[in-house]
Amino acid sequence: MSKAGIVLAAGQGTRMKSALPKVLHKIAGLPLLGHVVAALRGAGIERIVVVTAPSGDAVRAYAASLGCESVVQDRQLGTGHAAGAAQTALGNFAGTLVIVNGDMPLVTPDLIGECLKAQARTGLAMLAFQASDPAQYGRVLLTPDGFLNRIVEYKDASEPERGITLCNGGCYAADAQKFFRWTAALKNDNAQKEYYLTDVPNLARGEGVKCAVALADEVSVLGVNSRAELAEAESRFQARMRSRLLNDGVGMSAPDSVYFSYDTQVEADVEIEPFVVFGPGVRLRSGARIRSHSHLEGAPNLPVEVASGAIIGPFARLRPGAKIGEGAHIGNFVEIKNAVIGAGAKANHLTYLGDAHVGAGANIGAGTITCNYDGFTKALTEIGAGAFIGSDTALVAPVKVGAGAITAAGSVITKDVAPDALAIARGALTEKPGWARAFRERREKETK
Repeated sequence: MSKAGIVLAAGQGTRMKSALPKVLHKIAGLPLLGHVVAALRGAGIERIVVVTAPSGDAVRAYAASLGCESVVQDRQLGTGHAAGAAQTALGNFAGTLVIVNGDMPLVTPDLIGECLKAQARTGLAMLAFQASDPAQYGRVLLTPDGFLNRIVEYKDASEPERGITLCNGGCYAADAQKFFRWTAALKNDNAQKEYYLTDVPNLARGEGVKCAVALADEVSVLGVNSRAELAEAESRFQARMRSRLLNDGVGMSAPDSVYFSYDTQVEADVEIEPFVVFGPGVRLRSGARIRSHSHLEGAPNLPVEVASGAIIGPFARLRPGAKIGEGAHIGNFVEIKNAVIGAGAKANHLTYLGDAHVGAGANIGAGTITCNYDGFTKALTEIGAGAFIGSDTALVAPVKVGAGAITAAGSVITKDVAPDALAIARGALTEKPGWARAFRERREKETK
């Protein structure tokens, strides 16, 4: 049967105290909404409708970039009203719906799959979890045979009901046509005068449809409503990522000090030293080593790739488009941007290589700069295989240094250098005997 998803993303997120909509705040470099959409897609749900607030232009734009549809909840009248608003896009859909909160960045495809399996048994299902601190979550009351009896919102719960630790996990699965019929019948006779999504199972039971309950772990259904909860979700994501990579054969001596992006790809036998940060778009091949205090970050269509045997850092920065070849060395305080570094090439210290091609086995001396930008356009520097770039060389692009060529230290290279040639481009030394002593004596007299 076909499946569709509804993501509830119309909340104002006032506790975030931010001009940025809550679901666009990021965990591991990806907005909360992006994590939820990825989990739905991972569970085989391709058609996704995001419910937004009238002021949610930025959310709608981001949803569109993910290939999702959007609808507007015209008034903030509760979660049931928000879910029902998706009917404008899915009114003719005949299949199974998954409804999930847009602020649950740790939800997984497998967990959504469990909710769908439970729905297949009865026609309606929800996720629930045992909360270590139930706080203000909605409480889940079960029947003796394990189905849902009812959900009680914290504000409407009695003291005994608030003592229950089984809580609402914020994810439902239901037949689409029945679900929209139930949301249309919701009442707002509660303390908040809102239409609660949690009342849908009561309406379903009136038609003889039981609500199955699939159990989730507490971390996977963690919601984000404040900066503190955002930080907690980031910490949980990183812990999950580190554990997975360690189990996959990645070496980390101090994993708690390493931070990954949502899409970091690391093969087995990569070694990552302490205090390394990965932004989006980074791929590390087996045998690479990332040394301490390095920062690697790609961009859409400009990933960072590090080949087998390459060594990065310590204190190195790889920016979008950096491609480091097998066995290459990028050392301390070296920055690489949109540059291909050939196999075995070395740039061991204090260097900027931007918009460049560096051939295999080339050696880049300390203080080398590719002068790639004139304020209007970026130009390419090409350094041939086996070339030796002397310390403190400025390569003014566009320029080519041929294979095997050498540039003398302190040179400013503005013209192409032939293969195997020596290029010297620096002013001649002029010496004035005694000038320094005379200067000091004059200045001492002037300052008395």
